[in-house]
Amino acid sequence: MTEARTRRVILAPDKFKGSLTAAQAVAALAAGIHRTAPGTELRQLPVADGGDGTVDAFLAAGWERVPVDSFGPTLAPVDTGYAVRGIDAVVELAAVSGLAELPGGQADPLHASTYGVGDVIGDALDRGARHIVLGLGGSASTDGGAGLLQALGLRILDADGNELPCGGAALARAVRVDRSGLHPGLADAKITLASDVDNPLLGPNGAAAVYAPQKGADPEQIATLEAALKNWAAVLGPEWADKPGAGAAGGAGFGAMAVLGARVRSGIDVVLDLIGFRDELAHAGLVITGEGSLDDQSLAGKAPLGVCQAAQAAGVPVIAVAGRIRLTPEQVTAAGFTAAYALSDLEPDPARSIANAGALLERIGEIIAAPDNSIRPPV
Repeated sequence: MTEARTRRVILAPDKFKGSLTAAQAVAALAAGIHRTAPGTELRQLPVADGGDGTVDAFLAAGWERVPVDSFGPTLAPVDTGYAVRGIDAVVELAAVSGLAELPGGQADPLHASTYGVGDVIGDALDRGARHIVLGLGGSASTDGGAGLLQALGLRILDADGNELPCGGAALARAVRVDRSGLHPGLADAKITLASDVDNPLLGPNGAAAVYAPQKGADPEQIATLEAALKNWAAVLGPEWADKPGAGAAGGAGFGAMAVLGARVRSGIDVVLDLIGFRDELAHAGLVITGEGSLDDQSLAGKAPLGVCQAAQAAGVPVIAVAGRIRLTPEQVTAAGFTAAYALSDLEPDPARSIANAGALLERIGEIIAAPDNSIRPPV
């Protein structure tokens, strides 16, 4: 390995939820590394797995942001945007219809909708995008993707031929759909769903049972939403309900697959492909990735594992950093990481660790770059 490659480091963490965005985590690591090893060449590539922060990852990689005035999960106005490069567009559900967009943080599990997401997709289609990546995650609704489809021109009708209002509960009255008004741009567009969730639409592992409680639903509301989604599946096609990822983002995966022909892919794989991460590895000697908590969920396909697997395939060692590490050293090694560092090792108090995450991550950058713990991997 050449000296130039050895000293080129890719910084590719996901967000540290509740404390740092992925871009802030990158900046903190970079500051710490440069303080100790100022000659190190850094490539800053914050990543995401389809949830909040996905659009920011593309913007950091040089994509253009398109601002949009749209609708939040309760149809209140929301200022949002998406990323574009050529005919590719990346839309982040969390930035439009996510929990963070609920007015006053007030949940509305029966009526919250993905309508705004479809509105943003429509804007991208109007501007010429023909490959739409939809990042699924952080949803405030359980509407089976109905709102998204309504915004794109699908009419959802009851027994009297009346259009249904937005929201998951209303789907209990759905009898048929009219596809004739769907956005014409969809005819030659490809939709990719970026998600790390493989839940089906219905049942004990489905959208309502698993995720609706996180969106404020009580047991009675969960039962209402489950029944409504079951009817919705009967209307659109029950064969789609059991597809892996159909239950993602409150069932948005189901609606997008059944009507738009969308395909589900691992969120982190989509991000890495489109930001050119694998090309960057040809010039790197080390990758540093991470997230707020490195745990069993991380091993199920979260961003750090995807980064690690891509780097391993290219023969580049990977260090993980995290707010806390709940894996054994053996699990860390088995996952492919050369080493792992936790903020909690520097500050055991969780509240102080979260409050001072940036400064702590800088210190970890210094530690990684220290002469006796060189960022230069064995060659």
